Amino acid sequence: MPTAHPSGWAHADGALRSTRPGGPHWLREPADPDALVEHLWSRTTTKTDGVLSVGGVPLPELVREHGSPAYVLDEDDFRARARAFRDAFAGYEVFYAGKAFICTTVVRWLDEEGLALDVCSGGELAVAERAGFPMERVGFHGNNKTRGELERAVALGVGRIIVDSFVEIERLAETCARLGRTVGVMVRVTAGVEAHTHEYIATAHEDQKFGFSIAGGDALEAVRRVHAAPGLRLLGLHSHIGSQIFDTSGFEVAARRVLALHAQVGEELGVEMPEMDLGGGFGIAYTTQDDPSEPVELAAGITGIVEHECRALGIARPRLSIEPGRAIVGPSMCTVYEVGTVKEVALDGGLRRSYVSVDGGMSDNIRTALYDADYSATLASRASGSDPVLARVVGKHCEAGDIVVKDEFLPGDVRPGDLVAVPGTGAYCRSMASNYNHALRPPVIGVRDGTTFTVLRRETEADLFATDVGVS
Repeated sequence: MPTAHPSGWAHADGALRSTRPGGPHWLREPADPDALVEHLWSRTTTKTDGVLSVGGVPLPELVREHGSPAYVLDEDDFRARARAFRDAFAGYEVFYAGKAFICTTVVRWLDEEGLALDVCSGGELAVAERAGFPMERVGFHGNNKTRGELERAVALGVGRIIVDSFVEIERLAETCARLGRTVGVMVRVTAGVEAHTHEYIATAHEDQKFGFSIAGGDALEAVRRVHAAPGLRLLGLHSHIGSQIFDTSGFEVAARRVLALHAQVGEELGVEMPEMDLGGGFGIAYTTQDDPSEPVELAAGITGIVEHECRALGIARPRLSIEPGRAIVGPSMCTVYEVGTVKEVALDGGLRRSYVSVDGGMSDNIRTALYDADYSATLASRASGSDPVLARVVGKHCEAGDIVVKDEFLPGDVRPGDLVAVPGTGAYCRSMASNYNHALRPPVIGVRDGTTFTVLRRETEADLFATDVGVS
């Protein structure tokens, strides 16, 4: 396989020898570049005469009203995916992972659909508080929660705090004693299982910042300390094996190790912990190479694994929790851009690529640069009769790595003024958006039944200067 290169597969050592001309091995030239690859998009997305519509709203109309770039959030799709996890995992506690994308509107939808909420910062907790979300259904993650964050969480009555260090256990016990409160606690453990994903989003192997090691004995010691601390109510163990996981095979070894520790706690401490959280990381389809499992398949697989291990250990099955985030909001949102320039670039071996520059980029989607993530794209504003050409959708920032979509076939007549839409941008794109080059972060525009509504407004230059106090 060719080695990685910041400019992409075609520039890597041996790329032209080991990949077929026209793109990476999984990318197939479409018979019709106008056609919609439906499983990459939200459920209400359609394409008629080349015009992409989401929630009954044609994207050219949405851009005329709200400008570009813009994130487009399909409310019906979001709610349907939330319900699908809630119903498939009946009997579980389903926590939506707020880090994927959080705002007061989404938090209210989650409340209405009966999901719990996972937060990992004081800011995310503030969103939940402002939205009026029931605090007993909130879990608070994080490897370095401040004293202020812990105090706020305890004072608000969050349902569970997932502890990640011995320092935090002491800090939380002191906070509860000072406030005269008791809080539910889960102990995050590392099971020594690594999901087959990018190294920066695989979080269960030992050499990383999260959790207490089961193999090294720290996890059992953490449980002892939580159990012994006044004000801390031991709920159970928490494990998360990674992200963008397409099946349940990775959970099998992790569940076996975490349940073995669960049983050991019962034997040594005489404590039957009532709960266990197996985390999230369920994948979505960003491109045609991705084939994620449906919630019912995930639920059947995970439940079967846990029940089998519990029988083997002779223990009762604890109440289980999961934490989907990307799998709910990821496909529910797309990003629409306007094309500014198009240029054709010669590659090695006689190949050529069309560089399609849009009015956003790494400030609204850092994942391609940060994780080498793959995305797809489609012409969204008109029909085209042109043959497909190999294209790269790039942003307007002053970085060679400012790439939105590394490899895609687009119609050969894409031109300035066209709209291009990228699916699967609901998770981490707006959450990780920045003001790099002093770009203004795009709005999140909700769509439902042919109407639009603003979820998060577009930033203005006044927002940029709100924190710039250098000039009176």
